[in-house]
Amino acid sequence: MLLAMKLKVAIAAVTLASPVAVTMAPVTSIGHRDTDAGITEIAAQTFQYRSAGDFSRNGKPVEAPLGEAQLTGHLKIMTNQVTSREYASCVDDGGCPRIPHEAAMADRPMVGVSWRDATAYAEWITNKTGIVHRLPTDEEWTFAAGEKIGDDALPLVDPLDPAQAWIARYDVEANRARPGALDPQPAGTFGRNRNGLNDMGGNVWEWTNTCFLRMTLQPTGATQVTNTNCGVRVVQGAHRTYMTDFIRDPRTGGCAAGVPPANLGFRLVVDDRTWPRLRRMIAAAVS
Repeated sequence: MLLAMKLKVAIAAVTLASPVAVTMAPVTSIGHRDTDAGITEIAAQTFQYRSAGDFSRNGKPVEAPLGEAQLTGHLKIMTNQVTSREYASCVDDGGCPRIPHEAAMADRPMVGVSWRDATAYAEWITNKTGIVHRLPTDEEWTFAAGEKIGDDALPLVDPLDPAQAWIARYDVEANRARPGALDPQPAGTFGRNRNGLNDMGGNVWEWTNTCFLRMTLQPTGATQVTNTNCGVRVVQGAHRTYMTDFIRDPRTGGCAAGVPPANLGFRLVVDDRTWPRLRRMIAAAVS
């Protein structure tokens, strides 16, 4: 009886301490569902995905392959980007590094953050809520973006002429449209996509957890990873690019190719399959 009471107290403590809903209704087989905690659930379904990274065949640069992909389960992701006010709470609690402009426009997206800053916030809110929060993978972000995702395919060129491939990439990047507004805007300024998420592909580019890869395409169509660089991460927004993980301002460098993002921010995936804080409290209760 005493053990059962301790377990109830532990579970109640996690629930009361969490600003994110602990229990969420299951999604239907199609569509998306909003929760009261600012999390959107998106049902798993197939989608078109062009792999991130640099690809080559027989030593020549080639277009990344495009194919069908499907996540292993439904996706729970923040409806909006993390705001300056939310990030400031992490700073005040000692979980995140202080960034000079974090207090400006408290209800607008937090920008000027590196991958390391975003990861620190994810770890902080995970410890606060007992529910794992993490940056999305590039695949997850692409799936969540829906119709807002741009295709990074390059124009068709002679695959035996690397100079043509380089010029084609330069032309695509140089001619990308620049965002009209550079400052972060209120949530919803850039619209809500078909999955119910705000501002996907707006003027805030979002960090993902995906490392930069160099890959070789085999004659069979299979890919072989030749280099993995996790000091550079995939960043997604109006277009995909790659940034060094400590960069906060893309205008100062760190963009591997193309037009630099206007702002670097983030939103998190909620993975409630693991409950580290709850497990710790249960272990303490039974000890």
